[in-house]
Amino acid sequence: MSLAKSVFTVGLLVAPLFAEPYVFKPQQRRWWAIQPVKAIAPPALDEAGRKWARNEIDRFIYEKLKAKEIAPSAPASRQVFLRRVTLDLTGIPPTPAETQEYLNDTRPGADERMIDRLLASPRYGERWGRHWLDVVRYADSDGFKQDDTRPNMWRYRDWVIQSWNDDKPFDRFIREQIAADEIYPGDAKALPGLGYLRLFEDEFNQAHIRLRRLELLNDVTDNTAFAFMGVTLACARCHDHKFDPLLHRDYYRLQSFFSNMKIDDEATTASPAEVASYEARLAQYRAAAKPVLDKIDAFLAEPRAKYKKEYIERFPEEVQVVFHKAPAERTPMDWQIYHKAVTQVVVPDADIVAKKLDAAGKARYKQLLAELDGYQNLLPADLPRFQIMRDQAIASPPTHVLRAGALDADMEEVAPGNLSILDPEPAAVKPLPALNSSGRRAALANILADANNPLSTRVIVNRIWHYHFGRGIVPSTSDFGLMGERPTHPALLDWLTAQFTGPDGWSVKKLHRRILLSATYRQSSDFREDAAEADTDNKLLWRYPRRRLESDSIRDSMLAVSGLLDPTMGGPGVFPAVPAGTEIQEGRHWRKSRGPEDEYRSSVYIFARRLVRYPMLQSFDTPLAFESCGRRQETVTPDQALELMNGQAAAGFAHALAKRVANDSGQTPAALAERAFRLTMGRAPTAAEAGRASEFLSRQTALAGGAQGALEDLSLALLSSSEFLYID
Repeated sequence: MSLAKSVFTVGLLVAPLFAEPYVFKPQQRRWWAIQPVKAIAPPALDEAGRKWARNEIDRFIYEKLKAKEIAPSAPASRQVFLRRVTLDLTGIPPTPAETQEYLNDTRPGADERMIDRLLASPRYGERWGRHWLDVVRYADSDGFKQDDTRPNMWRYRDWVIQSWNDDKPFDRFIREQIAADEIYPGDAKALPGLGYLRLFEDEFNQAHIRLRRLELLNDVTDNTAFAFMGVTLACARCHDHKFDPLLHRDYYRLQSFFSNMKIDDEATTASPAEVASYEARLAQYRAAAKPVLDKIDAFLAEPRAKYKKEYIERFPEEVQVVFHKAPAERTPMDWQIYHKAVTQVVVPDADIVAKKLDAAGKARYKQLLAELDGYQNLLPADLPRFQIMRDQAIASPPTHVLRAGALDADMEEVAPGNLSILDPEPAAVKPLPALNSSGRRAALANILADANNPLSTRVIVNRIWHYHFGRGIVPSTSDFGLMGERPTHPALLDWLTAQFTGPDGWSVKKLHRRILLSATYRQSSDFREDAAEADTDNKLLWRYPRRRLESDSIRDSMLAVSGLLDPTMGGPGVFPAVPAGTEIQEGRHWRKSRGPEDEYRSSVYIFARRLVRYPMLQSFDTPLAFESCGRRQETVTPDQALELMNGQAAAGFAHALAKRVANDSGQTPAALAERAFRLTMGRAPTAAEAGRASEFLSRQTALAGGAQGALEDLSLALLSSSEFLYID
């Protein structure tokens, strides 16, 4: 028997010492998504195509349409185009002033100026940052039964929004999320990007620490494959992928990049000087308060010891052994176990007091805290903290392929590496002693941010296209595999990708401009029966695909037109009021609204509780943050109509809109109707609409208890209309 085929037995497990190289079949190597991106020349056009096309995108689209004998649609009106672009880029409709300014601008370059203005808006980062937060399953809580709050996770959300507003080159955007500490050490602005690695679900009080670690690693591995590579690598956790050329070992090769991580919830963006000043002031406080602190330590010594002993003993024996080892004797895997277990053992004194002291003990502890209050003025304000992952040391624990993905079913050990079909060799990992880090994540970041990576580069370009048209060139945006949907315009995808990573320097805003200035994007959304017969699903884009706004944009648009939208950016998540009887109840999971500072912020800043969603957003398909969401559902359900007709939030927006419409006294019903239309739809009503609206106001005044009530009902009807809720 050869050494390559020798085996060892552990219980019932039989595993090869060394795995034989997998030989991919020629058909597997022809998988379209792993072919190098080609700088394809745009097709030549006939005279009709040249008249229609505005840029290179249109040449690819026109070629496909011509092959099916479909003519492109006429361009949308300037008014419709403005509303479309504004909603696409900012998630809120244009104001009447912005509409008038654009319609009056008849100079060459008006479209370019309008698009540049929108791309420079802070609302752009909020809108497009929200798209990315879907992809990385952003949440402000742990998930599982406790669903405890992660108090500083919002700093990652703010970093994402700022990155989009800054048009941070996307290759750098990737690197900062995977390995900011290893690639950009000392860059405080980059470090919050590592919050991406902290977005996993976590049952923090789980006693089986190795299982908790495996679940964490699986979550990060799965999401990284979805978000950056567009492959369903999770299907290879237990065996070779059934359809795609993704190997069982590939799953663990990717996982190995993350195997050395530990949670760091005390990281700070403060400068070294600020940290030194903070530590100096903290030392002064401790020195001054030492007599009281010593009394507290003496008083709690026994309860602390009892608590620690009790919680260590609830762990499996293997974890207890790690705790009793001397630090110098712990292996890298021991340290993984220790770091994940110690937070259940070393806890705030308040937890120990609550669980271990009787009434008299609690009263004594309260007296000691009262004595400590006299020194509170010496305490420095805490530094800005954020929640990330970083390596625990240079040495990493081994990563093994797991038979059927099961814990304790170790097979061959693997080194960090790319998908074998792209590169079967181990990744080039350079340890970083100065940073006490393995360098593994830096190696992965550079693989993902490589302009020659055929997956990560195509995936992000396709995502941008998807959010503009409601459908990607590859409709299955996170699955470029054989069971995903094939690209409708593969040559266009390659051309856009080559431009994106080449002359455009990974600039997402330049990609936006290309798309938005195309004749393809400019088309009317009107239905055409002749075209639909040849292309029922509009896959070839013979018209602009009308689609509903996402939940966040529906709420934000209502806030904007009603004059309530608070433009304040950033900060901890807010808690708008929730109606009685809904799934969210005020208490541990949802804080009571503070008022306008909670009610009227952009929806991206609403606290993202993993297990429950803000009711209005839930009705309109906001995803739960359990896994990557590359494209949201667009359902039509009864609760959406009920949310708009009877919902507390919608009623409040309609009330504010009515007050804004009627801000000048003495207006006729016709004038009120016109102003309401201009604020909500960005246009004047037609003669028929004006007549119906005026008649409605007159009739409804008696039924709604006055003119204001009637105007509120009209406002609610306009906010609930398809024209308001859809991008045309």
